Amino acid sequence: MRVPIRTLLITILFGMTGACSPSGPGASATAPPATASTADEATIRAAADAWTRAYNAGDVETIVALYADDAIVMPPHVHALPGREAIRKYIATDIAASKSAGLTTKDGPSAVGISGDLAWHTGTSAVIDAGGKTIETIQYTEVWRRINGKWLMVRDTWNDDAPAAGAPQT
Repeated sequence: MRVPIRTLLITILFGMTGACSPSGPGASATAPPATASTADEATIRAAADAWTRAYNAGDVETIVALYADDAIVMPPHVHALPGREAIRKYIATDIAASKSAGLTTKDGPSAVGISGDLAWHTGTSAVIDAGGKTIETIQYTEVWRRINGKWLMVRDTWNDDAPAAGAPQT
């Protein structure tokens, strides 16, 4: 199940993305054409939608194919998972647990930003029980890189919207 990234990581990611964005005089001359960004954004959104459909269908290989060979996935309460084999093992186990519990996921609003061959995708997802009730809301951040002309995730992290048990409320 996808769960969102910590506030600090988001702050760092947005800061890095902003630092990579063209600005100042003549910036538009070096920026990619709007149509390329629009097409790239649509590609990343479609891949993210495919991730969720594959998760709900139990299709581990479709999910794993969305990651670069050197990708790192950072789920909550688990050590970072480097590489496709570690990702495959985690996703397979997570899907099995979700199916056993009668859970599915549904994506919510998201945003995409692109700078050259790097992109980020942030959003929310809901975990839905067999009765159709949302039992958890998660937020996620993905970092994508264009590799040999194809957008692949290189980092993926998520966490739960709800504070951990005993954590101070803000």
